[in-house]
Amino acid sequence: MDLDIVETLILVAHVLAALAIIGLILIQHGKGADMGAGFGAGASSTVFGSSGAGNFLTKATTWIAIGFFLTSFALAYFAKQRSVEVRDLGIPKIIQTEEISTDSVEVPVIETTESEIPEL
Repeated sequence: MDLDIVETLILVAHVLAALAIIGLILIQHGKGADMGAGFGAGASSTVFGSSGAGNFLTKATTWIAIGFFLTSFALAYFAKQRSVEVRDLGIPKIIQTEEISTDSVEVPVIETTESEIPEL
């Protein structure tokens, strides 16, 4: 399987996990939401059993958050691999096979009077 396809699948799973976490957090009740059950709203949590939806939703949020972090690490790995590929793309390596002697090279000497740079 091509790595681009794997990266795309992980990206889709990452986005779905992010949306699921947002949805699950919005569905959950706060700590004070069960206070009304003691004053006559007793049927508020009967869909998920007598313990209520809190335990199920908390566990689901935990597992989806773990999946979200794993997909984050996988996407970071793919981004690192791509940056290494781009960094090495098209840059020639300079291999020096022999030393060049500087004895035969003449360096021109410029007199200071010929310079156009003003002195301070």
